[in-house]
Amino acid sequence: MPSEASQTNPNEPAQLSSAALGQILAFQQNEVTEAVVYRRIAACTKEEGNRSTLLRIADEEARHAEIWQRYTGQTMKPERGKVARYSLIARVFGFTFAVKLMERGEAKAQVSYEELAREVPEALDIRADEEAHEHALLDILDEERLGYVGSMVLGMNDALVEMTGTLAGLTLAMQNTRLIALSGLITGIAATLSMASSEYLSSKTEGRSDALKSAAYTGVTYLVTVTLLILPYLLFDEAHYLWALGTMICIVLLILVVFNYYLSVAQDLSFKKRFGQMAGISLGVAALSFVIGIVVKMFLGVDV
Repeated sequence: MPSEASQTNPNEPAQLSSAALGQILAFQQNEVTEAVVYRRIAACTKEEGNRSTLLRIADEEARHAEIWQRYTGQTMKPERGKVARYSLIARVFGFTFAVKLMERGEAKAQVSYEELAREVPEALDIRADEEAHEHALLDILDEERLGYVGSMVLGMNDALVEMTGTLAGLTLAMQNTRLIALSGLITGIAATLSMASSEYLSSKTEGRSDALKSAAYTGVTYLVTVTLLILPYLLFDEAHYLWALGTMICIVLLILVVFNYYLSVAQDLSFKKRFGQMAGISLGVAALSFVIGIVVKMFLGVDV
C-alpha cells in the first residue's frame, strides 16, 4: 500500500519537482498509449485466450495511467503514430513480437522509476505491479506462428547455406548473372519442394497432425529466402556478376539480422549468439564454394 504522503501528493501536483512531474507525464502518456495498442491488437486476435490476455494487460495499463493522472491532473490522448506503428507490426510480424518489442521500451525506464520514487513512493508499487502481473501475462501468450519457428529456421537456414554456396560457386564458374540466376532458380525451386516434402514426411513420422502446415512454413520460408538471394543476379547486367555476388552477401546478412532480431524479441533469445552462428556458417560455406568455383573452372577448363 502507498504511504500516507504518497496519497496526498496526487491532489497536489505542484509540490512535485519539475523533473518528477515531467517524468510522470511521460509515464502517463506511455500507459495511455499502450492501453490503446493492446486493445487494438486484441481486436484483431482470433484466439479467445490470447485476446483475453491482451485485454487484461490493456486494463492494467489503463489503471496505471489513472494513477499517474491523479498526480498530473491532466487528461491525455494516445499517440496515434505509436498506436498505428505497433498495430502494423502486429499484423506483419505477429502480436507476440509487437507487444514484447513495445515492453522493451519500458525496461529502459527502470532507472527513472528509482529516481521518481524519491518523491513519489507509489512509483515503485507500479513498477512491481508491472513486473508481477503484466510480464506474467505476456508469458502466457500463445501465438500459432511461434509454434512453427523451428520449421521457419529450418527453411531459412537451409536456403541460406545451400543457396549462398551454390550462387557463390556459380558466380565464378559462369560469370554471367543471367545464367547464374537461371541455374540458381531451378536449384532453389527443386530444393524448396525437397525441403517441404521432407518436413512433411518427418512430421508425419512423428505422428504430428499439423504436418502439412509445418511443411508449408518450411517451404514458404525457403522459397522467399531463395528469391531474395537470386534477386541481385536479375537486377545487375550480365557482366557485373561480382556486384551481384556482393549484394547477395549483403542480403544474407540483412536476412540474418532481421530474422534473429525477431527471434530475440519474440522468444527472449540471445541475438548476438544466434546471429554469429548463422552468419559464420552461411558466409563460410559461401567462401568455400567461391573457391571451389575457381578451382573447378580452372581444372576443367570450362569457359561459359
